[in-house]
Amino acid sequence: MAGSLFSSGDLTADRRASFAETLAHLGDLAGAIETLSGGLELAPSWAAGWFRLGEFFELVGEVEAACQAWDKAVLADPSDPLGAGLKRDLARKVPVAEAMPSAFVELLFDQYAPRFEASLVEKLRYRGPEIIMEALHLAGRTQFGAVLDLGCGTGLMGAVLRPVSAHLVGYDISDGMLVEADRKGIYDVLDKRDIAQLEVTEQRFDLIVAADVFIYLGALERVIGWCAGSLAAGGVLAFTVELGDRPVELRDSRRFAHAQSYVGALLSEAGFGTVQLTPCILREDRGTPIEGLAIVASGLAQQVAREGDGDLMALV
Repeated sequence: MAGSLFSSGDLTADRRASFAETLAHLGDLAGAIETLSGGLELAPSWAAGWFRLGEFFELVGEVEAACQAWDKAVLADPSDPLGAGLKRDLARKVPVAEAMPSAFVELLFDQYAPRFEASLVEKLRYRGPEIIMEALHLAGRTQFGAVLDLGCGTGLMGAVLRPVSAHLVGYDISDGMLVEADRKGIYDVLDKRDIAQLEVTEQRFDLIVAADVFIYLGALERVIGWCAGSLAAGGVLAFTVELGDRPVELRDSRRFAHAQSYVGALLSEAGFGTVQLTPCILREDRGTPIEGLAIVASGLAQQVAREGDGDLMALV
């Protein structure tokens, strides 16, 4: 109910949006569309209102009208914290997004943080940390110096990394998630970072882990290049992805899936000489198992020429 959760700044428009929600709850979607449309005439730059109107149109099967509403939501707020562009691309069945809007990911997890672990572990049977640790053990890697938990969330991965890490760092885009992670007291450093915009610095890690993180990025060229450029000599990259048929596939869940061939080619191009890809079940979604891959990559052939923008680096 995005339209009612975010004020338009116009009291009358907000009241109409609230009444539209009541009509929708009672099953009168035509009335809800008419009422909210009237509210948007008073507040035409209200991104959340356009987003909600798109959802109403979607519910009655008017796909193009929904897409037009979501277009207006993106125009009203190009940072797109509600993910209107993703909804539009999925509805038109020609997804063009290569990454989720950073503002959308940040808002999503800020709202989700207080109930994140209960929802993910208890309801969705999430096994990401366990799967990654099993993959690392299969690769014969059990102890590390400096470790980065990339997209650390509330610290589910960090809890299992702490015993095998001399120094544990967590990056996440969400303040809410970082607050929850800090309460665990397991990280040496926590920092708010947009993973889609990381730049290589002088800091090096012996292990970089991204558990259920790349599903929010889409195209992985930049982030894998950044990881290759941020590993110390002999370093290891471990992560999970949802398994798809196409190189990058935006799903109805508004998560991305990746093909095994695509991931393997990127890792090879980034200079990793040893790549272990293990099929797994990451979690459940509406009772359906989500197939994925656990990847452990190591053996960078040479040190790389580290470019500041994090793109795939050329070997020296």
